[in-house]
Amino acid sequence: MMKTKQIITSILAVLFVFPLMGTFAHQAANSGPIEVITTFDYPGAGNATFPQKINERGDVVGIYDDSSGASRGFVRFNDGSFSAPIVDPNDTADFTEGRGINNSRTVNGDYLGSDGNIHSFFLSGGTFTEYAVPGAVQTNLLSINDAGDFTGAFADGSGIFQAFVSIDGTITSWSVPGSRSTFALDISNSKQLVVGYFIDSSGIQRGYYRDADGTLHFPIDPLGSSRTNLFGLNERNMVVGRYRDSSFVTHGLFFVPPNSFITFDYPGSTLTSLNGINAHGVICGRYNDASGIAHGFLARVRGTPPTQASEPEVKANVSPALVSPLDSSPSAREDAMPAR
Repeated sequence: MMKTKQIITSILAVLFVFPLMGTFAHQAANSGPIEVITTFDYPGAGNATFPQKINERGDVVGIYDDSSGASRGFVRFNDGSFSAPIVDPNDTADFTEGRGINNSRTVNGDYLGSDGNIHSFFLSGGTFTEYAVPGAVQTNLLSINDAGDFTGAFADGSGIFQAFVSIDGTITSWSVPGSRSTFALDISNSKQLVVGYFIDSSGIQRGYYRDADGTLHFPIDPLGSSRTNLFGLNERNMVVGRYRDSSFVTHGLFFVPPNSFITFDYPGSTLTSLNGINAHGVICGRYNDASGIAHGFLARVRGTPPTQASEPEVKANVSPALVSPLDSSPSAREDAMPAR
């Protein structure tokens, strides 16, 4: 039975606002609150729930892991009901993920096939359509916007990932210079911004964003973070994600480019992740309870954090193509799946 708990009180975003590492050195002013609307779990005893994206209608796509360890995609519709488990018909390993959803309720995601590689799909009107970047051994689809443009990552035989975006049917790929792997997690409906994360030469996950002209802004890291992931954005350039601090505590992250951050922690949680945000400022995310079980939640942004900032030192790549040799060392191949 679905577990849903209404949160009566507003939970303020934590008012510690961090200067950034490397690229920026600015402390933003305090923001308005982030208010939790509801929590939810995919129906079934022992399920761990991982929301990924939310469309403008309020439908959420995500992943749940059941008590046997199988991964399945799902949609939580805006009326609170759930889809049947999403399982690609070519999934032979009990591993299918729902990653993106648009207003037409087209879902994309990935699955593990009989060849031992990850492959991707679109799901619309009950029909699965397989998708692969030409020449890639592995393709991970990670988002889709209302125009049908989509983002993700692909790997060739080296197992090292390049980020890509498909706009009007044209694929453009890139990597953050010097990175082991780069992932593109979301694209705005205006096509002006892509957000994601990369794995640096030390194996640390760090955020970035990419302008429509191909300029890469990186690293996007709160001061003292040991890992940063940017997962979603909306048309108001509100970006959500998470970061892990030096004490290995993971916090939800709300970011407005170029350099304004606030952090958010679900009360009593051991981990908070903000994964998607729509144009209405509604966020989907998850928290882990004291037992380490992941639960979904919806939250609402009240107001917009100020974006006044000092001049950043931006490392830029104005080429839309791959610009740096990728690290093909065996240790780089350990990051074989994009973060949830």
